[in-house]
Amino acid sequence: MKNILSIITLGCLAAIAATAGAQGYRPGTGITDIMRAGPRLGPPAARPSTTPPAAPVQRSAEFIVALVNSEPITNTDVQSRVTRLIKENPDAERVPRGELTRLVLERLITERAQLQLAKENGIKVDEVAIDQAEQTVARQNEISLVELRRRVAAEGIAQQDFRNDLRDQLLLTRLRDREVESKVKVSDAEADEYLRDQRNQSVKNVALENLNLAQVLVAVPENATDAQIAAAQKKAQDIAQRARAGEDFAKLVRENSDSPDRANGGAIGMRSADRYPSLFVEATQSTAVNGIAGPVRSSAGFHVLKVLAKAQIGSGDATVTQTQVRHILLLNDPKRTTAQAVAQLAEFKRRIQAGSADFAGLARDNSQDGSAKQGGDLGWSRPGQFVPEFEEAMDRLSPGQISDPVVSRFGVHLIQVVARRDSKLSQSEQREAARAALREQRVEEAFTTWVQEVRARAYVEYRDPPQS
Repeated sequence: MKNILSIITLGCLAAIAATAGAQGYRPGTGITDIMRAGPRLGPPAARPSTTPPAAPVQRSAEFIVALVNSEPITNTDVQSRVTRLIKENPDAERVPRGELTRLVLERLITERAQLQLAKENGIKVDEVAIDQAEQTVARQNEISLVELRRRVAAEGIAQQDFRNDLRDQLLLTRLRDREVESKVKVSDAEADEYLRDQRNQSVKNVALENLNLAQVLVAVPENATDAQIAAAQKKAQDIAQRARAGEDFAKLVRENSDSPDRANGGAIGMRSADRYPSLFVEATQSTAVNGIAGPVRSSAGFHVLKVLAKAQIGSGDATVTQTQVRHILLLNDPKRTTAQAVAQLAEFKRRIQAGSADFAGLARDNSQDGSAKQGGDLGWSRPGQFVPEFEEAMDRLSPGQISDPVVSRFGVHLIQVVARRDSKLSQSEQREAARAALREQRVEEAFTTWVQEVRARAYVEYRDPPQS
């Protein structure tokens, strides 16, 4: 992410202009019975701010600009969102202010209608899920939770407002999963046709390529001085030079990297190019396997990249990094709060690590999932197979390691990675990968249509136009 505002603003101006608010949430893919993939944590919906106005001028400009099924959207709601959008995306300033304000208002109306529908459907998000979402945001920005909260405050956003934004995004994710994702199906014949189309492409498309990259991250502190930036850059350049000279990259990672994937030798895993940061893909596009790229600069610091593998999706030699994983799932239950489920799974983890219990045995006796009979074993999975909250936690584990309890839209999981391997996909596995990719496209289309339908059903009364 460019900065912390990626979590609290509209995201891409182009998406707003193209759809007037219908886009912005990127669906994932999945094939298991209880872990259908869903959207990654994206730009949250707006709420009436709980932060007091900073000056009398703002108070005098406060008024209702629209009602959505009798719920008000105020001028402050609109102007706060416009300000955040411009901060994150300077291109927004090129759009006439009146047009930008109109697009933002339409986005807010659409979001408010969806949140109302989530409430009507009894969809809820508790504090434990918000806590974990906040921790995920910090990890994605490669900063501590304390630093995340400091940056949020530095942007003039109250902590409770930020958590409310996260709550709304989780609500929208769960609503979309119920109303859209569960209804999209792809047949074997359609998946096979998709595979044939990929194989018949004569022009190589990097977006259809699988990559496995490893990285050394030399972190740059927030508000770093020019001297600190120069020192970090020089360190990264020295590491890149040593790697190109033949030093063991995994050793360089262990000794120098500031990234959480340090324990895995910096390897991020075999996955499609669109699941990597675009600057990583661009930096390695012309780099051969085992070649070194960088350093490249991101908001987190300087990255030295090694290309571990490349493979064209749909080709006979397509490979991915597979993870053998097992879990214990406690479903969302009116008789047991999320906090109680977290406490129970934390106790299971303590017992397993103390040697007084076995993971597989606890899974067979307690897991509320079809995998319980197999001791919680979910088999060998590929990237994108599980919902993002599950996969994000799984990817941080080394073989043999057990996660802390993880909250997902299905309940609370205790996850253990058994092993990892880079493997060529069988024909059936390639079909499943094709099914997932095709399903993702269809979910995008279905979601856009569904959002438009929700917006059309809402009663919207416009009041005075927003004013800056």
